[in-house]
Amino acid sequence: MKKILVLIPALNPPKQLIDYVKSLLDNNLKDILLVDDGSKEEFRKIFDTIEKFPNANIKVFRHAKNLGKGRALKNAFNYFLTLPNLDEYSGVVTADSDGQHRVEDVIKVAKEVEENPDKLILGCRDFDLEQVPPKSRFGNKITNGAFKLFYNKNISDTQTGLRGFPTAIIKDFLDIAGERFEYETKMLIYCFQKEIGIKEVIIETIYFNDNSETHFNPIIDSIKIYRVTLSPFLKYIVSAVLSFLVDILSFKWLLFMLLLIGNYVGAYPIFIATVVARAISSTFNFYINKKFVFKYEHSTRKSLLKYYSLCIVQMLVSATLVSLIWKYTKYGETSIKIVVDSVLFLLSYFIQQRWVFKRK
Repeated sequence: MKKILVLIPALNPPKQLIDYVKSLLDNNLKDILLVDDGSKEEFRKIFDTIEKFPNANIKVFRHAKNLGKGRALKNAFNYFLTLPNLDEYSGVVTADSDGQHRVEDVIKVAKEVEENPDKLILGCRDFDLEQVPPKSRFGNKITNGAFKLFYNKNISDTQTGLRGFPTAIIKDFLDIAGERFEYETKMLIYCFQKEIGIKEVIIETIYFNDNSETHFNPIIDSIKIYRVTLSPFLKYIVSAVLSFLVDILSFKWLLFMLLLIGNYVGAYPIFIATVVARAISSTFNFYINKKFVFKYEHSTRKSLLKYYSLCIVQMLVSATLVSLIWKYTKYGETSIKIVVDSVLFLLSYFIQQRWVFKRK
């Protein structure tokens, strides 16, 4: 079995980190990299003590100020990839500095890295257990639900700090934006988009003192994470607004040109301008959704055919529902259409994600 580098980012860690590192060494995990992410001066002794452990390959990186977990991980990944003996390692396993990841679970994830050289390994906790703090249970349940809804991916522990990174995929994660806790969420989204496999490994669920040691800000960091999670849907809304503007502007310009050149009157130029403008705006919408919303990199021809099939069905369903609802309720046609098209707009997002731009 190849060696594994255990990466521990730390900010003002507890003294128990010393014993935790000793346990790693006792279990033959002797390649350890600690990132001191701007800890206060009184915590320096902890890092100095660990760095002097004999018969081990322990490095300590120090940030002059707190740069965030994302930056700590990326700096460490970059260091790992520049090792002169990189071929001796199967990859990196990250663990938290508060001792909530058992050494046995670190070993379990390390073995999975060896056996799955092209997958991200997640050490996943069980949030239904009684010892899980309410804020941790609630936060993870919400995030997991958002991943299922907006990405059609079922990840049981999106915030786990125990992760395994095979050497072959680490370089990919250096280009991901994000300096703090949101970086770990962006990793998962990147894996979905680039079709990098994810394997979950069940680990023991441990919390100390109601998770009081965490540096996770429940308001600021949660906002960043949910903003990242909802990003594709927000882009989808922006894409729709831009496509609407393209449609209106194209319609007005085409109508003006038709009237100017042909001196047409009646409904004919309106019909032509409407059809051509919709063709322009829908093509624009397709490419924006493909490239920026869903970041789909496969066949354009197949996805374009599916997209226009969806457009036709959506148009027919809209016309049918508006007609039927008006017939039986006598509500205003415009009001009915706004409600119906809003619902279809939401459904269209999920259909595009799971059919038009579906990944393997």
